[in-house]
Amino acid sequence: MLKLKKVLEANALKQAALAKALGLSPATVAQIVNHGEWPRSLDELDLKERILDFLEANGAKKADLSGVFEEVSEPRANAARSVSPSKTAEEINQEDSMLLRKQTLFPHTRKHFGMFRDPFADDAIQSADDMYVSPDIRYVREAMLQTAKHGGLLAVVAESGAGKTTLMRDLEDRIARENQPILLIKPYVLGMEDNDQKGKTLKATHIAEALMAAVAPLEKPKSSPEARFAQLHKALKESHAAGYRHCLVIDEANALPIPTIKHLKRFFELELGFKKLLSIILIGQPELKAKLSERDAAVREVVQRCEMVELAPLEGSRLEEYLKFKFERLGKPVGEVIDASGIDALRAKLSHTTTRRDRPETVSLLYPLAVGNLLAACMNLAAQLGVPVVNADVVKGV
Repeated sequence: MLKLKKVLEANALKQAALAKALGLSPATVAQIVNHGEWPRSLDELDLKERILDFLEANGAKKADLSGVFEEVSEPRANAARSVSPSKTAEEINQEDSMLLRKQTLFPHTRKHFGMFRDPFADDAIQSADDMYVSPDIRYVREAMLQTAKHGGLLAVVAESGAGKTTLMRDLEDRIARENQPILLIKPYVLGMEDNDQKGKTLKATHIAEALMAAVAPLEKPKSSPEARFAQLHKALKESHAAGYRHCLVIDEANALPIPTIKHLKRFFELELGFKKLLSIILIGQPELKAKLSERDAAVREVVQRCEMVELAPLEGSRLEEYLKFKFERLGKPVGEVIDASGIDALRAKLSHTTTRRDRPETVSLLYPLAVGNLLAACMNLAAQLGVPVVNADVVKGV
């Protein structure tokens, strides 16, 4: 950002007031102040002189005006860092998407919009009623529950921030709320990678240990692998006879090594007559879909038994529905936070067009985490500018 931003704050001057004095939009001034990016259609030297005149007329000291247009290293809290010319287009797009950078609403922003809570905070979902459920999400949600209840092998694939963890928490909550006799077994996956050079691999023996610990925690594991597997089969039969169902849930399954995926077939084939003793749900990023390819002979038998579902982005009217739902949960009409032009600008900013095989292809990043991060940054900027609602100019200024 420019030192100009600090001078404005020190003199209690709003960027909106500067924009009005210069005859520019608040978004253009935000680009100058936050990014050091000057509009190409206007004379930069003339603009700088007019800014200095504005500062002097509003009480800024001459000592403060020295180096006012120089870059300062302090990071901005409401937007991505200034883009240096050395960055690649890929890095710029990643920063612009706000997909990985966590954003929170400042206290001043919540006051500006009359909100007491952040609708996109990690703790915003306290129950199933707080979940946004589109037809796509409803199908995935039901597929997970039916797999846990009746058996099957299901792979849930989605981009980072699409809501996979929320769906996993919802499954656990529904089982407890509906008093379903289902044991969810979730192996320890912290630091899991698909090879031992990167981290720790999750092996079939680890899965067997997790199953035994959940089904028969008091039994001492047998020494040989074959005996342990027979012991597990026996424990699952006894638990099934007692009326329980068993569901193995592996999060971050995209980090599973191929041998472990191959061995899942042995767990899936644990049966009692016609009844499957264990259902399996794999949850992971798109790399999981690549690993579950029928072209790979090593995992073909697993793939042929696996149903795959994908979480779609919030495209079309889904984005408006999602934002309306999130704000109405806090008793706030969405129109008091962002207008139609702002929503269109959000959609455009999170949709990137790339060229693949000489054909243009649109890549959508319209997932809940990315939408929440970007809109939170826009709301912070709108509050800073004194703009009543987020509009297209504000979104472009982030």
